[in-house]
Amino acid sequence: MVVLIDDQSFSMKKALVVWLTLSCIWGSTWSFIKVGLRDLPPITFAATRFLIAAVILWLLVILRRAAIPRTRRDWMILAWTGLIAFTVNYGLIFWGEQYITSGLAAVLQATIPAFGLIIAHFYLPSERMTMRKLAGVAIGIAGVGMIFYDQLKIEGSAALWGSVALVISSVCAAYSNVLVKAHCRHLDPAALAGGQMVCGLAPLLAFGAFWEGNPFLLRWTEPAVISILYLALIGSALAFLLYYWLVRRIEVTKTMLIALVTPVIALLIGMLRLHEEVSWRVGTGSAAILSGISLIIIQRKL
Repeated sequence: MVVLIDDQSFSMKKALVVWLTLSCIWGSTWSFIKVGLRDLPPITFAATRFLIAAVILWLLVILRRAAIPRTRRDWMILAWTGLIAFTVNYGLIFWGEQYITSGLAAVLQATIPAFGLIIAHFYLPSERMTMRKLAGVAIGIAGVGMIFYDQLKIEGSAALWGSVALVISSVCAAYSNVLVKAHCRHLDPAALAGGQMVCGLAPLLAFGAFWEGNPFLLRWTEPAVISILYLALIGSALAFLLYYWLVRRIEVTKTMLIALVTPVIALLIGMLRLHEEVSWRVGTGSAAILSGISLIIIQRKL
């Protein structure tokens, strides 16, 4: 007896597995960043992560003989999105997480779809704003405001600026994601992620060496090395390959649902692994952010 497998059904199951895997990976990276920051300065830490990941991705491009971007336009887009998504975005993430918990950092990064909605309105004609989505943005902003208030009043100005850094990083990530969707769909996922990383890590390396000193003289403890390897191999190389594979196969709104799951995973890991506490204001603000994002990215069934 021959059993015929529906190719579309198999493809969707495969996409679901990739979606769940990405949620778990990106939910766990925040705690590894927090652990690594105990021994390493933020910019050099981020630069080392993406240096290793970029080498791996370009080895994959060479081994698979994947198409390499060749036009000046493609490389200009990769350079610009790499600067935004890796230099600025991750520079701010690693710097900001020195002063706030890993779970809170993940929650604030969950605002990416809200900013992406606003930016996509001007770049992607098929993704226009609606009243439902605008309501989601408003609820999310209210949640961010509550968290800012908590960090300033309870944790102090350093925690407030750390929170601000994470929100700004979310704007940068959203802008980069929209540009990638608008202009880079034709590029191979490994070449796309690898090209962005190469363009984005160069300024991180230079800035880190200038402000944080010789990277070879830093405290390369065992937890720091394990954190970097996990973030580079799993959180960067594997995760970005899976993400760009997923973007090509399912609706962008479904990929953005990851933003609702990763903060929950990060909060749980932060509490269980790092013994991080969540105040009622942060909890309420986080719930508002995730509720607002759900209005933005979960389509209403008619």
